[in-house]
Amino acid sequence: MRLLLDTCTFLWAVDEWTRLSEKARSLVADPGNEVYLSAISAWEIALKQGMKSLTLSEPAVRFVPRYREALGFLELPLDEASVLQVGQLPTPHRDPFDRMLVCQAIAHGLTIVTPDPQIAQYPVRVLW
Repeated sequence: MRLLLDTCTFLWAVDEWTRLSEKARSLVADPGNEVYLSAISAWEIALKQGMKSLTLSEPAVRFVPRYREALGFLELPLDEASVLQVGQLPTPHRDPFDRMLVCQAIAHGLTIVTPDPQIAQYPVRVLW
């Protein structure tokens, strides 16, 4: 299975593993799954840390790649095919980071691992 982590899912996988549902923990830990962390999530984390609305143990520039690699998650860059999906999305969710994660999931055939019920309103597979 090819999984895309929501930003909160990544942060919880790093520091608060028990906040993930049992199903999410099982999927993320399964070595048979490809688990991706989007550049969009890295951007969101860096932005929120810079705005002082997110506290991390180290600067985001080190935190994100260190833990992504330590947890065996793959990097998912932002690409044109994903960006062009945004014009076709309905607007139940206004968060631009979540909307771009949805676009990436659609463009790349990924399942989003998230507790956010608004993301489930999009034409994308969501697991939690």
